[in-house]
Parts: sequence; structure tokens; C-alpha cells
Amino acid sequence: MSHTLTHSGLSVDKQLAEFVKKQLLPGTHLDEHQFWKSFANIVQTLTPLNKSLLAKREQLQKQIDDYHLANKNADQAQYQAFLKDIGYLVDEPENFSIETQNVEPEIALTAGPQLVVPVSNARFALNAANARWGSLYDALYGTDVLSEDDGAEKGSQYNPVRGFKVMAYARQFLDKALPLENGSHIESTNYSIVDGALAITLRDSSHTTLKNPEQLIGYQGEAQNPSVILLKNNGLHIELQIDHHHPIGQADKAGLKDVVLEAALTTIMDCEDSVAAVDAEDKVQVYKNWLGLMQGNLVETFRKGDKMVDRTLQADRQYTGLDGQKLTLKGRSMMFVRNVGHLMTNPAITDVSGNDVFEGIMDAMFTATAALHDLNTKNTIKNSTAQSINIVKPKMHGPDEVAFANTLFGMVEEALSLPKNTLKMGIMDEERRTSANLKACIHAAKERVVFINTGFLDRTGDEIHTSMQAGVVLPKAAIKAQPWISAYEDRNVDIGLACGLSHKAQIGKGMWAMPDKMAMMMEQKIAHPQSGANTAWVPSPTAATLHAMHYHDVDVFSLQQSIATRQIASLESLLTPPLMPNPETLSKEDIQSELENNAQGILGYVVRWIDQGIGCSKVPDINHIGLMEDRATLRISSQHIANWLHHGVCSKEQVQKVMAKMAKVVDGQNEHDSLYIPMATNEQTLANSIAYQAALALVFEGVSQPSGYTEPLLHSYRLKYKAQHHNLAE
Repeated sequence: MSHTLTHSGLSVDKQLAEFVKKQLLPGTHLDEHQFWKSFANIVQTLTPLNKSLLAKREQLQKQIDDYHLANKNADQAQYQAFLKDIGYLVDEPENFSIETQNVEPEIALTAGPQLVVPVSNARFALNAANARWGSLYDALYGTDVLSEDDGAEKGSQYNPVRGFKVMAYARQFLDKALPLENGSHIESTNYSIVDGALAITLRDSSHTTLKNPEQLIGYQGEAQNPSVILLKNNGLHIELQIDHHHPIGQADKAGLKDVVLEAALTTIMDCEDSVAAVDAEDKVQVYKNWLGLMQGNLVETFRKGDKMVDRTLQADRQYTGLDGQKLTLKGRSMMFVRNVGHLMTNPAITDVSGNDVFEGIMDAMFTATAALHDLNTKNTIKNSTAQSINIVKPKMHGPDEVAFANTLFGMVEEALSLPKNTLKMGIMDEERRTSANLKACIHAAKERVVFINTGFLDRTGDEIHTSMQAGVVLPKAAIKAQPWISAYEDRNVDIGLACGLSHKAQIGKGMWAMPDKMAMMMEQKIAHPQSGANTAWVPSPTAATLHAMHYHDVDVFSLQQSIATRQIASLESLLTPPLMPNPETLSKEDIQSELENNAQGILGYVVRWIDQGIGCSKVPDINHIGLMEDRATLRISSQHIANWLHHGVCSKEQVQKVMAKMAKVVDGQNEHDSLYIPMATNEQTLANSIAYQAALALVFEGVSQPSGYTEPLLHSYRLKYKAQHHNLAE
């Protein structure tokens, strides 16, 4: 029995073909034959180009490896000349400004948090899409931003002591974001709207108003007695929710039951690093959820306590404007979709020669087709207000690869009869060859770029891999403190501003990886808006609500004006690898602790990837702090051990011992998970664990993996696991 169908010379897995026919295409103008014919043409045209770009990566890496082996103490000028000579560094284009049209207002005109979430998980995806608005009271009450000292414990029942702490913190925030003409929100006893202005009664019965009256936007209910007051600061909305009968409102002298912040303005629905999708079954799940989001009808039913709950997309929010007219604000985050990069193929479709099709080409066609439903909809639940499809493209190496993605997007537009540049591109600046040539990369997509973002995790993995032969890299914590990384982060902003991205596109910063450490995030992550970036990544809706406060503190767009005048950060620093001058100074304890820390992260992540198909998880580190791990963090840890092994800092036997020891620790950390299969019950289970084998392969074959990526090995071991368990099930 055949599990594939043939369309225009392509062999398509039956599940995927059925999905296209019955779910993806109905409601678009495309018929099945036309869809597959157009796709087959794109595959045929672009596959050779894609292959040659990957061959170029390998060739450049080999030349850099040979260079480092031959030049142990080369100076920077000689090194840069060599990189130019081999075409790794290209000439910068003349000064230009990006020309992107029809950009979403959330991308171009506002600064705020950006959520990234695996689109394979419908519940996570819906929660993220609905994180446009977040309760500040809930975010403060449920996290460590407020201490549990002095009787303010969280507990299982509502604790009024903690509740008062929350109210006090929120009022202090309001004083900063919405200052009063005189007095403080802490003293407020009543909020109402009189003659189109906010009237606040204070404790001493005096009246005041906003210092900046234009901050008042609208309300719900009656002006004199509103249930919601809508305000705005630095482009972000704030709702004061008033209900004197609500348990929280009752305890508040002004009846304030919550402060709701506009939080995740944009969300990246991810098909890439946070997702484990290795075959047609997985890809259908990914595409199906994205399609549901684009049709506005995605639903996830789950158990909460003792009842079943349906999670759906939030409707828009309605207010009365100050002119008495109806005012509508979007209820959901503006959703990007992140496609995979240029490297991987997927067995869901094979071409006329019987080869698996490049997954990046598949993603472009399938995610854009799904987005047609949003462009064509008359429903109120709409994603794009600019008639655009916003796609983040990761892991591109240099301008030729950006130009290739640009060609691919153009061909997809043609296939779907869309106007030129409907598909917008977000460029992840996360590979060394892209950060060294960032201006040329932006130039290659100057009519459709809407976003550049530093992905410092992947970027560190690529840094280690590119300079693998140059010497021993520093311990992971020390790598973060090296000049290359601050040059990388600064250059991203500098070059983005020089290319005219301000008020036209996003300049983004990377992820906060500790979802339980919100107090620390509030201290540290303000550095992202202070750097001139108008967005930065957060791991959860709660983190988005909290991080939103930073954009009330910092007026990013006016800051960008002053940053634009500084000197662009040094290319020399960027191209200085984070090496140890004297690796022999590492003590045995240093080496052991670094190996254990890396091994723990690798195993904790890989075991869920291989055994359960989970592409992003909160993995406890060696100190039991939950860290968000995805393929980018895995790339660093595996490349780091591979580098130390390669240069003899540790031995293969030592690494094997550490991995076996950490497998036991990881088993212990997952005891609570009923689906978890222990790796290290005994020597036999360790030898038989496909996940454990995958983790070893990532380290021992790390030097030879293309660009140090983890996907080829992860995919092959996951497919092996699925095949084995499929056979057992039959």
C-alpha cells in the first residue's frame, strides 16, 4: 500500500496531501493541481541553488579551518584580508534606506515585547496570540518580582498582604507611566472622566488630572463612572479596570481591580528551533495550527481543575473614544511565522529525482498559503492590518543566502498571485557570516525586510564552530563577557539604524531564558530597550506583561536618534574569537564542572526531543534552575564540549563518564513526568536509549556537523525512535 500520492512529479505523503486538499486550499482561490504544479516548479528551480549555497558554507568552513591550522598566531589585519579573499567578508553596499511598504503598525511604530512560541503546541500558540493584553496584578502576584517576606507568601489561597503589595507596586508604576499634575496614584480614591479629561480624587478630597492630558484615549461604561479607562504612554496602552464589587476592587479605595498592560505586540509562531518536526505527521501538525490561527478558528480544549476549558483567540477590544465614537483595539498579538532555515530537507515530500525536498522551500509555500485565509478574511479576527505575511527567516549565512530567500519569497508570491513584497522578511542575525556582513544582508532584502534580530545563542554556537581549529574556547560564562558579543549586539542596532529601520521595522534582541526568574529579568532586561532595540524576546505571556513596563520607562524611538550618531561597533572585535590564551590554567575542577553543566543541558533537552518530540522545554540546570532550552542552546553546549575534546582539554572517556553521570541526574529531575522514559536505570537501558545515543553523537561528531547545527543528528535519531515505536505499536 502506498503512503504517498504523486502531484506534478512530486511524491507527497498522504497525510500532507490530504491536509492540503481538505484544509489548506478550501477558501483560497487555488485549486489542488495549480498549487502542486506551482510548488513543483519552485522546487525544481531552487533546489540546485539551495544545494550550492550549502556547499559554499562547507567550502568556506574548510578554508577557515585550514587557515587556523596554518596560522596559529595570525594578526587581525591578515585574518580579515584572508576572509575577504575567500569571499567570507564582502564589500559593504553604499549607504541606503530600506524601502519596505505596508508594514504592520505593531512592527514599525511601536516598541514592546515579542513572544516566541512553538506553533506545534496549540495551547501555547493561543496563549501567546492572546498575550497582547496582560494583567499586571496577576504577573506581579504570581512571580518573584515581589518578595514573599513579611507575610506576603503566594500560597494556594488569595493572600491580601501580597495583594496589597501588588497594588502598591502597580500604583508606583502608574506614577511613572501616567504622572499626575499633582499628588500620586497611591493617594487616588476615585477615577472618572469629566469633559473629556481624567479626573482623579485624592485621599484629602482634592482633585487632580494627568500631567499629560493627551495620555487619556477612551473608556468603557459611563464617563462619570467608567468600568475601564484607556490610557497610552510611549505608544503602549494601559487599562485601569474599576469594579467596586470585585473581591480585589472592594479592597481598593478607588475600586481598581486590575491594571492591564498592552504587552506582546508581536509574537513569532515558530516552526523552527522550538519545534521537533521531522516528517509529514509533524509538519501537518505545525501547518494545521498556523492555519487555525490564520483562519481565526484555532481551538484547544483542556482540563483545568475539574472542568474542561476551550481556549480560543481573543476578540478585539471596544471602547468609547473621547469624541464619543466607537474605538476598537486589536485583541491579539500580530503574528509572524518563523520558517526553518536553508539546511534541512524533509521526507514529507520527495522531488522527481527521489530526493527529500528542502524544508525551507516547503515552509515558505505552506505557511504563506495558510496566511491567504487571513488576507482574504472579512472576519473581525484578523492578523495583518497591512495585508502582509510576515515571515522570520533564521540561520542565513551572508547576503547570498538572504538574496536566495528573497527569490524564494518572490516565487511564492507569484504562485499565490500576491502583489510583490507581500511576504515580508525578518532576518535573524545569528550566524557569524551574517553579522560580519549585516549591511549587505539587509540590502539583499531591502524591499521586504521588517525585522533584524540578534539571536546570541545560535550566534555563540556558530562562533565556536567557525573558529573550531583556532584554539580552546573560554568557559561558557566567560564567552559572554568577551568583546565579540558586545560588538555583535551593538553593530546590529548601529547598522539597523544606519539602514533606516527606525519607524519602519523592528530591531530586536534575544531571549530571557529563565522563565521563573522574573525579578532578575526586571533588573536586567531593561538593557534591551536601552540598547535602542524596539523589541526583545520573552518566554511567556507573564514575562511579556512585565517586560512591557520597561518600554514605559524607556522611550526607544527618541533613544534611537541619539544612538544613530555614535560610531559603528568594531568589526575587529566582532571577528576576534573568544579563545583562552592559556588553557593550561584550567583546573581539573573547572573542567569537570563545565562538562557537567554542558552535559546536563544537552541530555535534559535531547531526551524530550527524541522520546517525546518536544522541541522547547524548561530544563533544570545543574543548580536546578529551570532554563528555556531549544536547539540554539543545544548547539552551544554540544559545540563547546566538542571544542574542548578536539583540543585535548578533556578526554573521550571523561566525557562518556560525565554523560553517564548526568543521565542519572536528568532521570531524577524528570521523575514527575509520567511519559518520561529513564535513560540510566542500568547499563543496558543506557546503551539502548536512542536519546542518549543522540546526545553522545552531538558531542563526538560535533566538529564535523554542518556549521555545528544539531538538526541533522536530532532528526535522524528522532526518525529512528519513531520508526522503532511505530513497529512496536503494529
